[in-house]
Amino acid sequence: MRDYLYACIAVADAEIRKLMRDPTELFSRAVQPVLWLAVFGQVFSQVRGIPTGNLSYLDYMAPGILAQSILFSAIFYGIAIIWERDLGIVHKLLVTPAPRSALVLGKAMAAGLRGLVQAVVVYLVAVALKVHIRWEPGAMLVVALAVFLGSCAFSTFSLLIACIVKTRERFMGIGQVLTMPLFFASSAIYPLEIMPDWLKTLAAVNPLTYLVDALRGAMVVHGGSHYALGTSLGIILAVFVLLVFWAARLYPGLAR
Repeated sequence: MRDYLYACIAVADAEIRKLMRDPTELFSRAVQPVLWLAVFGQVFSQVRGIPTGNLSYLDYMAPGILAQSILFSAIFYGIAIIWERDLGIVHKLLVTPAPRSALVLGKAMAAGLRGLVQAVVVYLVAVALKVHIRWEPGAMLVVALAVFLGSCAFSTFSLLIACIVKTRERFMGIGQVLTMPLFFASSAIYPLEIMPDWLKTLAAVNPLTYLVDALRGAMVVHGGSHYALGTSLGIILAVFVLLVFWAARLYPGLAR
């Protein structure tokens, strides 16, 4: 077990070092949530037809935009794996004694840490826009855990796609096709209650719905949750474990 954890940490450390050498991706990814909150959120705050309970629309939207930021960043994580394959890095990793699941888990952990950095950016923007943030240590810990798990799950999903398609061009096309349906088939920008039945069904099997729900309950004052916190985090964790298992089986095939 100690060797397994060491392998995970070593892979995560290598990923973090790459990000520290070139942090421009973090800044570029931060632009999108800023625009959504500052432009889309401000405009739709004037719309009274969206039932958000005791929340202003901007308060309601902020956790959804944090989840969106995590999704959009993590879903394109797999393209870096394809670059590593082309550079021969994947081949070098595969000849190490580290279990394949440790390689996948280490990359997921690095993505989780990157997600936490993005969460800080979204929090700063939300505070600037006077979103009513919950500052209790317990609530912030729940947000951090949800962000970390969500980033891990969606980055592993991205790695899984990379293992299947194997080329950058196909990956970019599939990534763009998947991100928007995942985002709009969730409660990120509108409540589940106003969705048509078919969209409610999609939202119920969409992991992003549970991530948004956990964040909304912990991030903003009077946020509330549709699902129990344990249910939301448990589903995200279960999806993550399943994806790690599946990606570990396919990861060696990426090198071919």
